[in-house]
This record gives sequence, C-alpha cells and structure tokens, in this order.
Amino acid sequence: MAGDSHTILVVEDNKDLQNLLVINLEDQGYSVIIAEDGLSALELFHTKNPDLIVLDVMLPKLDGFDVCKKIRGENKTIPILMLTAKAEEVDKVLGLELGADDYMTKPFSIREFLARVKAMFRRIEASQHESDSDLKILEFDELKVDAAKRKVTLRDELLELTSKEYDLLLLFFKNPGKAYSREDLLNTVWGYSYEGYSHTVNSHINRLRSKIEEDASEPHYIRTVWGVGYRFADDEESKQHA
Repeated sequence: MAGDSHTILVVEDNKDLQNLLVINLEDQGYSVIIAEDGLSALELFHTKNPDLIVLDVMLPKLDGFDVCKKIRGENKTIPILMLTAKAEEVDKVLGLELGADDYMTKPFSIREFLARVKAMFRRIEASQHESDSDLKILEFDELKVDAAKRKVTLRDELLELTSKEYDLLLLFFKNPGKAYSREDLLNTVWGYSYEGYSHTVNSHINRLRSKIEEDASEPHYIRTVWGVGYRFADDEESKQHA
C-alpha cells in the first residue's frame, strides 16, 4: 500500500481526533505510534525514529511549539505537520518559525489531511532521488548552497534554515530569474495545490528573507514580482556587476 514502511508519530490528546487520524493513516498503509502529551512525544521521537510527525499545538506537559523547537534542534529534516484549534495567524506563523513544515487548522478535512501527508513523503522521496549532478555547490554573490550537505552559508557563516526554507531557496537558486506564483511554490515545494493557503508561502518567504537579506524590506536575492509572486535575482542583478 501507499504508506508501507513509513512510520508516523501522531501527537494528539483529543481521543476522538486521535482515533480518526490513526484509523485513516493505517488504512493508507502507514504504521502509527501515538503520544498524548509533549514529553511522551519527545520520548517516542528518540526511541522510535518516526518518518513524519503530526503534532497538535495544545498538549499537556509540553506544548506543540516547544516540542517542535526541541525536535528541530536535533533534526532539521523530519517533516512536521502541526495541528491547531486556533485560527489566529500568529499561531500558524510561530509554528512555521519554529520549523514546522506545514499546519492545518481544526476542523479539517481528513481527505486533505491525508493528501498533505502523502505530499510530504513525495517531497522526501524526490529529494532522495536527486542525481549527483544536482548535488553541487551553488553560489550567488555572498550566498552559497551546498546541495549535497543541505547547508547554506552567507558570507561564510552557516545559516539555520528549516527544511521548507531550504527547499524554497534551492528551487530559487536553481532557477534564477524565473517568476513563481504562490500556487506554483505550494505545488512544487509543498507538493500540493490548495486554494487559500498562499499565506503559508508568504510566511516562509518572509522568514527566509529575514535570514538571507541585508534589508528584508528591499530584498536583493528573493525579489517580489508584483501581481505574480516571487523570483530569484539573475546574473545581471548580481552585486558583483553593480
């Protein structure tokens, strides 16, 4: 089945939702392990080595934001999908800043939830199958991406990027000057197209700019294309040509 060999850690203290998620994930062929509080989630993360984490925000003992932060301190690439009962944008953005790859606001469609999970695994598999020719060092002005090591440096200083921030930057780096709509980026980087989630892209772009741009209000690397979306600077815009 589709999910064979993938283990998912579901961290959710609401029994009804927990059961619903487990039944549907197992029906897709995934192995599921369950935690009902933040401390148990960290323990299972260390002992069971899951391939993906579904993480509720409101948890006993340690909330989802703290769990996400601790996991990201040890593992930069494991996919994390956060669930929140709060609709406030600040909660979603905080989750993304701490390293979550995506979020869903309750109540949500189980069908869409499963599509998000599948998309996350597709992205992992795609990155694992990159050819050696793709895994080279890319440079533009003072920014450098070592694709083989998934490392980004600015003026020879290592940058701490989340997995999605890195994926976005690598896509831009490989396609200088090409304009992407928010929908293009959702489909390419997140692996799904869902109307209404373009603010997920905006949040990640803003966070990425804050890390790589000298002045995020006048970005040099990631340019806004008004009415379209975003693009990476091209050779003619290199500071070395200025």
